[in-house]
Amino acid sequence: MVSKVLVIEDDQDILGLLARHLQDMGHEVVLAQTGERGLDLARADPPDVVVVDIVLPGKDGRWVIRELRADPRTRHCQVVVTSMLDPGDIRVDDVDGMLLKPFDRAAVWAALGRVS
Repeated sequence: MVSKVLVIEDDQDILGLLARHLQDMGHEVVLAQTGERGLDLARADPPDVVVVDIVLPGKDGRWVIRELRADPRTRHCQVVVTSMLDPGDIRVDDVDGMLLKPFDRAAVWAALGRVS
């Protein structure tokens, strides 16, 4: 099944890598480099899945997740968190999956396969 996946990631290299892996999986991919832009895109055309980095310039991934869950247009979206932080340090509620950096194609496929 093809899902629409919104990726919110400030690192251009990681953004490109995630986009390639997700497109290889057959997903439609939308990209944003800030939390604010990602939330605007999600509200305008809600995706099936949001992959969001915890550490972003400006509004961080935690803010994005809170806003997604508070909005009736986006609360249904599955959320996968990406981070280089230790999983015990992330402390994010109400997410559907986690993708730890650095990751490879198999990790992306596993994380998205569980939620999409």
